[in-house]
Amino acid sequence: MVIGGGVLAVGGAAAFGFSDTGSMTDYAARMAAQRAVLAEHPQLVDLVRYATLAASGHNTQPWRFHLERRRITILPDFERRTPVVDPDDHHLFVSLGCAAENLALAAAARGHGGELRLDSDGEGAVHFDFDTASPVRSSLFEAIPKRQSTRADYDGRSVAAADLAMLAAAAQVPGVDLILLSERSRVEQVLDLVLVGNRAQMADPAFVHELKRWIRFNPRQALEWGDGLFSATTGNPTAPAWLGKLLFDLAFRVASENDRYTSQIRSSAGIAVFVSERNDKAHWVQVGRACQRFALQATALGLKHAFINQPVEVVALQSELARLVGLPGRRPDVVLRFGYGIEMPFSARRPVNAVVSPLSARSE
Repeated sequence: MVIGGGVLAVGGAAAFGFSDTGSMTDYAARMAAQRAVLAEHPQLVDLVRYATLAASGHNTQPWRFHLERRRITILPDFERRTPVVDPDDHHLFVSLGCAAENLALAAAARGHGGELRLDSDGEGAVHFDFDTASPVRSSLFEAIPKRQSTRADYDGRSVAAADLAMLAAAAQVPGVDLILLSERSRVEQVLDLVLVGNRAQMADPAFVHELKRWIRFNPRQALEWGDGLFSATTGNPTAPAWLGKLLFDLAFRVASENDRYTSQIRSSAGIAVFVSERNDKAHWVQVGRACQRFALQATALGLKHAFINQPVEVVALQSELARLVGLPGRRPDVVLRFGYGIEMPFSARRPVNAVVSPLSARSE
């Protein structure tokens, strides 16, 4: 859940022109550097940079990386939990799976093929063991620096059946089912669940407080923190942090947020629902891998995507969504909308040295 079109527009915050907000030009330059094409002979830290371009809830980036000569381990960073919206750390482990898939694709493209496995007995670390191999480039790898969660209206065009088949094929990961919904009646049913879920979340002061904590209201703040939900990525004006917080409190309302979700979902070509076979950490990581592969394939096809996870975040709605997609008794994990749309500003990432433990080895 992110701030919407009615939040920062009040009062024309961009017109204030306060000098402490930073420059969008500088912000864009930093984003381009963070998404620079991977070197042909990368160090392990370069592979980590590509891994961190993965999706994560509220852009919390809840991961740490430990580097060894033939292994990269992704560890959960529980200090970056979102306990209100994600009380059992489900989204956190989905995020680890997203990063792990990016890592595996990037390593394979540069001649470091390997396997991912979850240490389910410990804190839930994901290990990537690799060795020298022939490079395996793919359209998914090429899409890594271009992928973004595009929280805006799309143009309403439908997606060709052949492209839908490519999306489904890309997301095939053991232990995860993908259900694609493009019939308007079924999209409307999901929309109804999103609106009910949004209303429930916004009625919870703890949820609103947690969300507000992760919002970055201007380029300087977004670059200093390197994480969170930057207002410009949702098409909102930028403002000094003090003013942005004030406007958030004044204008973050159910009616405007539900209007925004209605417009965005109805402008989308379809909805993707990911459902794991089992409700445990190992399968949550697998969901992340499938979700990331879907998002990268969508990017390669010129499609945009965004998360609409209210029906999985509000526990009371999970069973209804499961029945809607024909998998009663299962816990749905992730809901995405997709379609054709414009590019928005990219979300920031923390520096690689902020997420990597002291190096014990570098790639050859």
